[in-house]
Amino acid sequence: MKFSFRPTDSAFYELFSRAADNHVRGTELLQELALPGVDVQSVSERLTEVEHDSDQITHELYKKINSTFVTPFDREDIYRLGSLLDDVMDHLEAVGNLLYLYGLTKLPALPREMHELVNVLDQQAKLTAEAMPRLKSMKDLEDYWIECNRLENEGDRAYRMLLVRLFSGEYDALTVLKMKEVADELEAACDAFEHVANTVETIKVKES
Repeated sequence: MKFSFRPTDSAFYELFSRAADNHVRGTELLQELALPGVDVQSVSERLTEVEHDSDQITHELYKKINSTFVTPFDREDIYRLGSLLDDVMDHLEAVGNLLYLYGLTKLPALPREMHELVNVLDQQAKLTAEAMPRLKSMKDLEDYWIECNRLENEGDRAYRMLLVRLFSGEYDALTVLKMKEVADELEAACDAFEHVANTVETIKVKES
């Protein structure tokens, strides 16, 4: 029988779950941008509010680490997981802000591939939010990181097809530059979700 001398304090897991729940809020806001007559400024501002809340969660997490003598698992892994969760939200906010600041939603329609990337992010966000509470028991996590990695590959394909479309001559050069920056943030968010999943896998292996 394996004995654990780790504390049963659930505060760390609650903070991880709150951060992941914000990802779901973020991707849902990005999906609003596909709706007709959407108030893009409002979406951008709400994304910024969610990002600020995520920053506060990250600060709470770091403060908790520094004030806790024995942590549920390695401090370095807690720092890394918290930082990576924060990175995801930073990229999601950047997507919404750039779409608004660059006026890209005034185009007749955003590229289909851009919406596909947002849909991938939404799936990754929901998977991550479902997985975070399971960290406490370290059970039923393998399907999460496998599916999250599969979705990242799907996002890569959508990103490559988006680049093909951007450089096809369909858009003027300035619009291409603007949309390329948004595309890069979308792809970075997909990667960031994968990094979260990989870190969860590492923690699970260490704690097994």
